[in-house]
Amino acid sequence: VQLQASGGGLVQAGGSLRLACVASGLTFKDFALAWFRQAPGREREWVAAVRRRGFETDYADSVKGRFTISRDNTKNTVYLQMNNLKPEDTAVYSCAARYYHRSDWTFWGQGTQVTVSS
Repeated sequence: VQLQASGGGLVQAGGSLRLACVASGLTFKDFALAWFRQAPGREREWVAAVRRRGFETDYADSVKGRFTISRDNTKNTVYLQMNNLKPEDTAVYSCAARYYHRSDWTFWGQGTQVTVSS
């Protein structure tokens, strides 16, 4: 199983970025997906999750109203649209997958760096 994240970069506060994570080696539609982030010196933080069909989503309070998670099961891809970015959003963002009836995130991708300047 591979999860390949992309789309990170440097953006000014108030700007937007769209992250994408392409999955391979699994039956994509059977997995819930999530984005996590980790800033230097801090623990990894859950950001958002989407259920198998894409209709149910959850967000951390810190990003609610600014970030949108979505998935395209025809492209084996999960997205994270990030709007109104803040310097405190600076982190390495990673995607993760778990089989729909499991509670633990089984598969992880490498991260993509997001840096928000003030």
